[in-house]
Amino acid sequence: MPLLTGAEPFRHEGGPTAVLLCHGFTGSPQSLRPWAEHLAEHGLTVSLPLLPGHGTRWEDLGVTGWQDWYAEVDRELRLLRVRSARVFVAGLSMGGALALRLAARHGDAVSGVMVVNPANKVHGVAAHALPVLRHLVPATKGIASDIAKPLSRELGYDRVPLHAAHSLRNFFRLVDGELPQVTQPLLLMRSPQDHVVPPADSARILGRVSSTDVTEILLEQSYHVATLDHDAERIFRESTAFIGRLAPGAVKEPGLGKEGTTRGG
Repeated sequence: MPLLTGAEPFRHEGGPTAVLLCHGFTGSPQSLRPWAEHLAEHGLTVSLPLLPGHGTRWEDLGVTGWQDWYAEVDRELRLLRVRSARVFVAGLSMGGALALRLAARHGDAVSGVMVVNPANKVHGVAAHALPVLRHLVPATKGIASDIAKPLSRELGYDRVPLHAAHSLRNFFRLVDGELPQVTQPLLLMRSPQDHVVPPADSARILGRVSSTDVTEILLEQSYHVATLDHDAERIFRESTAFIGRLAPGAVKEPGLGKEGTTRGG
């Protein structure tokens, strides 16, 4: 199937410090592209891949699972490590869970973690029925575009395939068990008004990771997709400050230093 316009992956060849960005469940790179472009403008190498089953039609997501989504970001991390001195991982929602698993499994190969409204659990009574319900109902109502900012929209599916949701539930359980292996500096940014992921998920993550360098920031003006919302610029500023603190000299002023190359698709 052809990609939806705007769902293309984003890559930028910049300096020796790299950032791997992971988008969310049923979403696409579009939700993180402004963040990726900001990081690229500040001289960083950036990779924002399109996860399998995303960016086309919801039926394509229904035949994929967490192993496919994680394999994609794991591959990207390994590629970045070959040509980068340091790699940071970041993500929104499920992308936050992907980033945390990368940190847990790759250890010192990851220099820091930045997550926005990270998801840790599939909530609600229906979650417990997923093992059976997924064989009876193909999909349910979508979760995309929870944004407070008028006219701002997320490019995501309007349906959630239940086979994929069941796989996501299993993935969250797996990541929850691995959170104590996360030791890297952690920047967690969350929206108190989030209609997709409750505050309990961030609290659970903060309570289980082994990181000693932890920063939590509240995004008071935004809903779930905060990277496209009122607090987007704050996310961008806080992330470059976080990287700059941990990797002195890595963050450049826009227009200065090595220009690099950018490509989509």
